[in-house]
Amino acid sequence: MHGPAASGWLLVALCAVTGAYCLLRLRSTVEEQRRAAGDEALMGFGMAAMAVPSAVYTPPAWAWPAFAVLFGAAALRALWAARGGARHLHHLVGASAMVYMAVVMAGTPNDAPGHGHGSAGLPLLTGLLLLYFTGYVLLGGVRLVPAPAVAGAPRTAGWGDRPELARACRLSMGIAMVAMLLTL
Repeated sequence: MHGPAASGWLLVALCAVTGAYCLLRLRSTVEEQRRAAGDEALMGFGMAAMAVPSAVYTPPAWAWPAFAVLFGAAALRALWAARGGARHLHHLVGASAMVYMAVVMAGTPNDAPGHGHGSAGLPLLTGLLLLYFTGYVLLGGVRLVPAPAVAGAPRTAGWGDRPELARACRLSMGIAMVAMLLTL
């Protein structure tokens, strides 16, 4: 969002690489994997665009409402998909958090004294989102602990079908979301 330039660029790089990997996952042979990958690619690239340091590029006034509309549509899609299973609720929370951040940034002038330093947004909602994503990151980190490997088991999965990379992708986006909410 609008923090120090070096950390902003690291966040941009993390989110862009994550989005790019999610595009690779679109080639998966598993339909549910492809569907989730598309949602996560949108989230990764959207987070990368929102994280560009304001000292380098200040988005035009229409950009924040456009982000809100884009992620509002993604939230509605996730809500519709949640009818089939609770696993889509995380996408709903993530897209809703992006809408919230876009609305806050649209309502915060770039030259405001506290712009990007904890002065914007609703503290309770920001705190709840931080709590959710921190819990998600901690749980995701525990899930990345490797299981014992079976000797001689073949690895035939392609880049798009590797569940450990998909979990790492989700974990990195959760970490990025925590960072973006902290700078709000």
